[in-house]
Amino acid sequence: MKINSLAVFCGSKNGNNPVYINHAKELGKLLAKKNITLIYGGGSTGIMGAVADAMLEGGGKVIGIITKKLVDWEHQHKGITDLSIVDDMHIRKQRMYDLCDSAVILPGGVGTLDEFFEMVTWNQLSIHDKKIYIINSDNFFDFLLKHIQQMEKQGFLYESVLERITVLDEPEQLLQYLN
Repeated sequence: MKINSLAVFCGSKNGNNPVYINHAKELGKLLAKKNITLIYGGGSTGIMGAVADAMLEGGGKVIGIITKKLVDWEHQHKGITDLSIVDDMHIRKQRMYDLCDSAVILPGGVGTLDEFFEMVTWNQLSIHDKKIYIINSDNFFDFLLKHIQQMEKQGFLYESVLERITVLDEPEQLLQYLN
């Protein structure tokens, strides 16, 4: 399946490691170059803002979905192609899932993990079958991936979640999956 739009779930903060922002910028440039629409959380700060800014600099199309409550907290991005302001996080996530062909997870906090796990859960329940990619920037997700293995080992998963996820070390590795 050709990917025309990609949801990116990531932090609204920069994090402590410069590689996080660098990978966000690389991803934005890559998507713009491939003419893939970015679907993201609509903010102008942190990794979220970095990926959107890189997309815009490359002439890419950027669609943001943000909640009314987060407009002030995340400083809504005023320069993107399209920004929708929705009532709550559930509607935000649903809209992002509906608009994307696939999803990428970059480093972030509990909101990013919420988005990741909801997408994986919906995938397991056959609500969708969209590919999920993790960019494991400087091994950021290693402990999470080990915990998922622990959940499987301890008998809490119906199937291997890791089979539904493609883990990449660098944004450029995503190129082989885009077409």
